[in-house]
Amino acid sequence: MNLDNQTCVVTGSSRGIGRGIAKDLGRNGANVVVNYRSSEAEARAVVESIREEGGEAIAAQADVAKPDEVQAMREKVVDEYGPADVLVNNAGITIDKKFENMTREDWDTVIDVNLGGVFNCTDAFYDDIKEAEHGRLINISSVVGQQGNIGQANYATTKSGLFGFTRTLALELAHTGATANCVAPGFVETDMLEEVPERVQEKILREIPLDRFATVEDIAGIVRFVASEESSYMTGQVLGVNGGMEW
Repeated sequence: MNLDNQTCVVTGSSRGIGRGIAKDLGRNGANVVVNYRSSEAEARAVVESIREEGGEAIAAQADVAKPDEVQAMREKVVDEYGPADVLVNNAGITIDKKFENMTREDWDTVIDVNLGGVFNCTDAFYDDIKEAEHGRLINISSVVGQQGNIGQANYATTKSGLFGFTRTLALELAHTGATANCVAPGFVETDMLEEVPERVQEKILREIPLDRFATVEDIAGIVRFVASEESSYMTGQVLGVNGGMEW
């Protein structure tokens, strides 16, 4: 699954799952664009880590919810590496509240980033992906989009919305040979999970047949496969990487 000279844009990759994906792609030959909104120091640390392992990477600031910033990022990518081959729509936020306490602002903010950001980034890089020899659109969803989750009506809606978006783009891109797929991780060992109370973590673990949380590497390896030439006959799919959880 060599990705030599493939330009891969990973949104929201200064931390968490995105950081792991970016580092893994860089380790396997890709030119990686580490996108961040405000965490410049963290993004530059990811770039440095990739370069230290012999890879190639740049940091690119853009709030994915702002189309003009995304277009500016695309121009930076083209100036540095040429058109993109792979777009990993990973950036996302949460504002967790039970629905009865959720405001319209809470709803709109999550929708604007998690779905609006996917639109903006896909719109900016669509022609690149369509024209690439091995174009890949990879959307990072969540098991929460499949199961729902108390206190996450806004987040779950955005993550399930990616299923329809992915399937539709897969059909529209198929004649070009480019693919669109969705990776839906379960609960992953990240800073976000560490903030979940221990009693809740124990409850979640009881629902995971493999009896462990995913590592970032578990998710990154799947993304690398989807980004590679080896996945060329798979499109429009939702890959549940969740340790066997039902959905």
